Amino acid sequence: MSYARYQRRGAAALLLLILMVPLLGLLAFSVDYGFLLYIKTELQRTADQAAIAAVMDLQPDSYGNQDLDKVRATVKTMVELNLGDGFRVENSDIEIGRFNPSTICENIQLLNTGTFDTVRVTVRRDGISNASVSLFFSRIIGHDTSGVVAASTAILQRARFLGPGAKVFPFAIEQISWNKLAQGQTATIYGDGSIEDEFGRKIPGNWGTVDIGPASNSTTSLSDQIRNGLTQADLDSLKEQNAITSSDYIDASITIDLNGDTGLSAGLKHAVQYVEGEVRVAPIYRHTTGGGGTLFYEIVGWVTVEVVGSSWNGSIKSSIEVRKSFTYDANLLPSVDLTDTTNTIEGAYTSPVLIQ
Repeated sequence: MSYARYQRRGAAALLLLILMVPLLGLLAFSVDYGFLLYIKTELQRTADQAAIAAVMDLQPDSYGNQDLDKVRATVKTMVELNLGDGFRVENSDIEIGRFNPSTICENIQLLNTGTFDTVRVTVRRDGISNASVSLFFSRIIGHDTSGVVAASTAILQRARFLGPGAKVFPFAIEQISWNKLAQGQTATIYGDGSIEDEFGRKIPGNWGTVDIGPASNSTTSLSDQIRNGLTQADLDSLKEQNAITSSDYIDASITIDLNGDTGLSAGLKHAVQYVEGEVRVAPIYRHTTGGGGTLFYEIVGWVTVEVVGSSWNGSIKSSIEVRKSFTYDANLLPSVDLTDTTNTIEGAYTSPVLIQ
């Protein structure tokens, strides 16, 4: 072997030795980075699941009360189920509020007023709440551990569309009368169409059944709808009558005219009693036209009512008591625009969604 060739081999070996340190560093970085990415994915999945589960606990009761302790407990339970007993989530990392629609495309801002609809969960392995992630090869270059944090924000969407299965209550409530009721307040509606508030005072307006579907208004079809909700056949019929533009849903933001009758038929007794204590979505009307078999209600929106009770003492003295309430119904559909909070069903929420 010539001396020149020996020198070249020696130089190559020296160069390889010099490059070993950065190469080992790159190897350590790539292996540990992959492991950290795996941990990050696990934390993110857990934060997503916890936020989605907890936000559904924000459904208010009929008086608008929300159990925030239950929301926090759900977050912690979900995190422990995914990451093991003893994994901690600080209360400060469970943010609850009402999302500001104007910030939906930016950094979501949570407001501390009104009905809360948003939960933001942060899960940490940062050496404070929980142990940092132990590294493998990076120890060679002096890095023993690394912190990993994941956050997720879920919103309980406001409902706008009524799809098949939506729990409807096919009685029209006069708009002004409804607006006078405070949250959680009850009203009693009698068979003669008159309405009283919870203090026994007469409220102007009228009450009657509406045909949210076939224009038959039979007690059989109404009773079935009270018990089981809206059907695809109901939507198909409304589309055939040109009352709605799509047979997939009723858009709560669009005014429609529906045929109906004033008063309260005794034939609905068993169906109404069947849903007492449950929450339904009812139409509200602005005014009526016609009369008798040609009565039409101008439906201008939909609201959430709890069926409190009923009394059946003849066609005139029979009555139903309802309470202004809230509901969660997965058969209701949200607005496609999360910034639109006006064209929705009052007090109604539907499927939660991750927004960050």
